[in-house]
Amino acid sequence: MANRVTINADIAKGTINRNIYGHFSEHLGRCIYEGIWVGEQSPIPNTYGIRNDVAEALKKMKIPVLRWPGGCFADEYHWKDGVGPTEARKTMINTHWGGVVENNQFGTHEFLRLCEMLECEPYISGNVGSGTVQEMSEWVEYITFDGKSPMADWRKENGRERPWKLKYFGVGNENWGCGGNMRPEYYADLYRRYQTYVRNYGENGIYKIACGPNDFNYQWMDVVMREAHWLMDGISVHYYTIPTGVWSAKGSATEFGEDEWFATLKKSLLMDELLAKHSAIMDRYDPKKRVGLIVDEWGTWYDVEPGTNPGFLYQQNTIRDALVAGLTLNVFHEHCDRVHMANLAQVVNVLQSVILTEGEKMILTPTYHVMDMYKVHQDATLLEASVSAADYVHNGEKLQQVSVSASKNEQGVLHISLCNLDHQSSAPVQIDLRGLNDRNVKVKGTELTARDMRDHNSFDRPDAVKPSAFGGIETSGNEIRVTLAPMSVTVLEVVVA
Repeated sequence: MANRVTINADIAKGTINRNIYGHFSEHLGRCIYEGIWVGEQSPIPNTYGIRNDVAEALKKMKIPVLRWPGGCFADEYHWKDGVGPTEARKTMINTHWGGVVENNQFGTHEFLRLCEMLECEPYISGNVGSGTVQEMSEWVEYITFDGKSPMADWRKENGRERPWKLKYFGVGNENWGCGGNMRPEYYADLYRRYQTYVRNYGENGIYKIACGPNDFNYQWMDVVMREAHWLMDGISVHYYTIPTGVWSAKGSATEFGEDEWFATLKKSLLMDELLAKHSAIMDRYDPKKRVGLIVDEWGTWYDVEPGTNPGFLYQQNTIRDALVAGLTLNVFHEHCDRVHMANLAQVVNVLQSVILTEGEKMILTPTYHVMDMYKVHQDATLLEASVSAADYVHNGEKLQQVSVSASKNEQGVLHISLCNLDHQSSAPVQIDLRGLNDRNVKVKGTELTARDMRDHNSFDRPDAVKPSAFGGIETSGNEIRVTLAPMSVTVLEVVVA
């Protein structure tokens, strides 16, 4: 058998932090407005203005953490404009994303209510690019202070008596680019200053996240870690999978051939190299791995859908994106000693979304289904796994055809996620489970695949790509034999009898 996997069920490599399955919501295009927020007067069923269908879908997926309000928008966002009576809130121009009017109807209270509805942790990005130290300090006070102060009193006047719990706070976003075009030395000094005033009030302890580099900018990581690592709990890194590697012509989300298919998967797998090299730099300053690597923007980025606002970054989502999600999550698992959180960009109607909406309609994308299938890995123990796989070859280049990750939960149930990168050929796989003391296993699975590499869910065909029960599983003692469909993501559940 060409593909052989060995899983050592008794060798733990670490814990897969649930926050690796985090998401990102920005005031960009139709992510917040129409995607999440429709207002209380909308005929679309909602709770306090938040779409019920979207909230229910995200809760089912067990979204653990949600980042807001950006993104580039964060460093032009002034939080005080988004609290208080909605009719009195200021309007502004969203200069980064389409030049549209931002009415600030969705602000701090609305975001934190959304997180309460989803039972997830909020992750707020503060404004370093155009904001002040005082502004950032007062935002934290407004949200978390349980006492008498100007900000706490204002929060109470605005309808929230008790403070919220806020664990994750980012001190700036992409300050090397849209957040100020800064040099790493300058940002490091600003970070040291601003984070001083991101205070812990009462029992609320904030996990402070510094702005890290864009993809392969290793100098930025080195400088900021050197100058401020002891003052941070995490540092971010951003990496987007762009098939062409050209920002001005990224390629279509749905009209592509095998060249683009192969290039996309190859570029998504660069995440492994990226994390390894950034982790090596962090190890020099933080050998005990206290500081987390936060991949708070990742995913595919294509040209926008024809006929849509180019500033709204609306794109479709095919089985190709499902493979990118599965491959990337498998990579995150392997780096769980350093990766504390990751946030897929973005949650609704923007880039590699898990949900698309059109008026009252909502569809789940292939990426949603992968995140839902993989949620069994959240907070589970990563198991040692080795893979000997055939090559997927295209135009003289090759990728390992099968990607694998395995974990064990608190109940002792094993979950094995497998991706077959080849869009034409199936992949027979033999899985040898070791460390089970010859106990028998019961196996079932779920599979996501498609008939064509361009298949996607639309509002006319919302279930064109959806999971199904995985058949054809053969077991013999501690050996499992399966055949993965072409271009598929499969998750096996292994119960030890």
